[in-house]
Amino acid sequence: MIQHGQLLAVFNSAHRVMKAENILKKCGMDILLIPAPRALSTDCGLAIRYDSNLHNNVMEALTSEKLLPDFVYRKDSDVHYERIWSIEDDDNSGS
Repeated sequence: MIQHGQLLAVFNSAHRVMKAENILKKCGMDILLIPAPRALSTDCGLAIRYDSNLHNNVMEALTSEKLLPDFVYRKDSDVHYERIWSIEDDDNSGS
């Protein structure tokens, strides 16, 4: 179950999301690999759930492994997820 305010990291393949799960767990982070909610379109059908206070640590760990998610969403309500980060946004920030 996803609680309000929790974040979901969405990847473009099952291989990448499982590799990211392994990296984050080795770092001791409290994350969980879950089926992606239907409200989110994902290529692999999986997402990593974590609390918002871990966001910077999650992104730093994944950046160091060159394994950033495609998107990060925050659960706002029972049916709505707000996109708070995108690899596309990050790629354009240096331009």
